[in-house]
Amino acid sequence: MIGQSTGPFFRWDWVFSHLDLVWEKVVEHLVLTGVALGVGMALSLVLSVLALRWRRTYTPITWVTGALYSIPSLALFAFLVPITGFTLLTAEIGLVSYTLLILIRNIVAGIDGIDPAVRESAIGMGYGRRRLFLEIELPLALPVIIAGLRIAAVTTIGLVTVTALIGQGGVGFFILRGLSRFFSTEIVLGTALSVILAVSVDLALVLVERALSPWARRRASA
Repeated sequence: MIGQSTGPFFRWDWVFSHLDLVWEKVVEHLVLTGVALGVGMALSLVLSVLALRWRRTYTPITWVTGALYSIPSLALFAFLVPITGFTLLTAEIGLVSYTLLILIRNIVAGIDGIDPAVRESAIGMGYGRRRLFLEIELPLALPVIIAGLRIAAVTTIGLVTVTALIGQGGVGFFILRGLSRFFSTEIVLGTALSVILAVSVDLALVLVERALSPWARRRASA
């Protein structure tokens, strides 16, 4: 095992001979990230609606989610393993926990930042509370919400590498195995892939924002 540390610092021949494994771990990384962001967004929307409807709940909601966000990832996964085991559920509970504070704050900030005159006009046109939220407030708050989603996505992609310690790490698998075998190629590969995935997902979300909120782009250019 240790003998693999001899030779070139980075071996392209090893990478090309393990492309199937690389692809498998990249897909695993994206799936872990996507599930965490999807569940995190769903929970954040529910909690944000609760906070917007009953303002007194916003402080305790952000306090609890802030406490979860402040727990070191290794400590959180170590706490969860005896309860849920070395499973996908353990990984996702931890990953989702770290998305909530970011997403809730941005959703609430985005809604609060809407011009009151727009809200009053919609109510005057007969919009009910639910229709106002879904058709007016959410679309107008979309740039702020996606900004939070971008931060949560990049954070989650980085944290997914840590879940390699419980057998669910995506490209973090290469970093962990490279360290155990003193094989620099795997360490560099895992690190590079994690950075590439973070940048790619961030750019993809920028494109999604531009597609879903063209009025914001026009307003910015004006």
